[in-house]
Amino acid sequence: MTAARAGGAPVPVPVLDVGGTHVTAALVDPGTSRPVPSTVLRRPLRAHGGADEILDAIASAASELPAGHGTRWGVAMPGPFDYPTGVGRFAGVGKFESLAGVDVGAGLRERLTGRAERLCFLNDADAFAIGEYRAGAARGHERVVCLTLGTGVGSSFLSAGRPVHTGPSVPPSGHVHRLTVHGRPLEDTVSRRGIRALYGRLTANDEDDPDEQHGPDVHEIALRAVQGEAAAAETFRYAFDALGRALAPWIGLFEATAVVVGGSMAQSWHLIHPALTAGLATGERPDVPVLPALRPAEAPLIGAAHWARRGQGAP
Repeated sequence: MTAARAGGAPVPVPVLDVGGTHVTAALVDPGTSRPVPSTVLRRPLRAHGGADEILDAIASAASELPAGHGTRWGVAMPGPFDYPTGVGRFAGVGKFESLAGVDVGAGLRERLTGRAERLCFLNDADAFAIGEYRAGAARGHERVVCLTLGTGVGSSFLSAGRPVHTGPSVPPSGHVHRLTVHGRPLEDTVSRRGIRALYGRLTANDEDDPDEQHGPDVHEIALRAVQGEAAAAETFRYAFDALGRALAPWIGLFEATAVVVGGSMAQSWHLIHPALTAGLATGERPDVPVLPALRPAEAPLIGAAHWARRGQGAP
């Protein structure tokens, strides 16, 4: 149930979208289900900081939101995370490791005294997918697969707008990054790390060392591909053809009628779309439409607000 003001009008839903380099806070209008533009703020976040530093940064962004909102928050978080209890499970993943075993929900409620009674956590890819289902490119699709392409590959399998995490029609936990392709873990090929490493191998040039501190980043490789460099173009073709091949069997099993793609890498749509489509064409649904997200920035906020209104998450 949505909280209401004294006059009976529903109050805005506060939401957080936590990423590896930033946290976004906003109020979502329950009438339009869209973020109130004047409230959307993005603040830096160090995923390698200590637990108190990270929680302080998230709570600081949340505290900047105008007063007068509900006390049930929607919080989109990357995994691994115990979403029902609000406890971090980040050990051994290279980000937010200081939050492993930490009750993030309790830590944020303590810092937001009086403004947060309940935090409803959900996976960030699920939040994106729900947002696109309710207000974007996934709208109207009963069964749809949504991908977020950034540092790695996030995924969500939606049936009637609800994430599916178990069963024979989805990968383990509904996570594409757990798949293998060409005999290797998918994220060895389709990730910031994988794309930079492949480009380094194709160029075999010390100047283009794939080490994160020296070699060109993904956006620079994309620019070189647009400018006609063969190695850069082949890097994108190989990586996203591989993603399509890994995903293709699951598109058939899930009976998806669309694939929706967002994330920072999706800005290179003209490079990603043909390669991903070609890879998907190896499966049982070769003509499944591959669509760019319509609300890539807003979707996680919309999805988190919907999750909060449904009352999902930690007490």
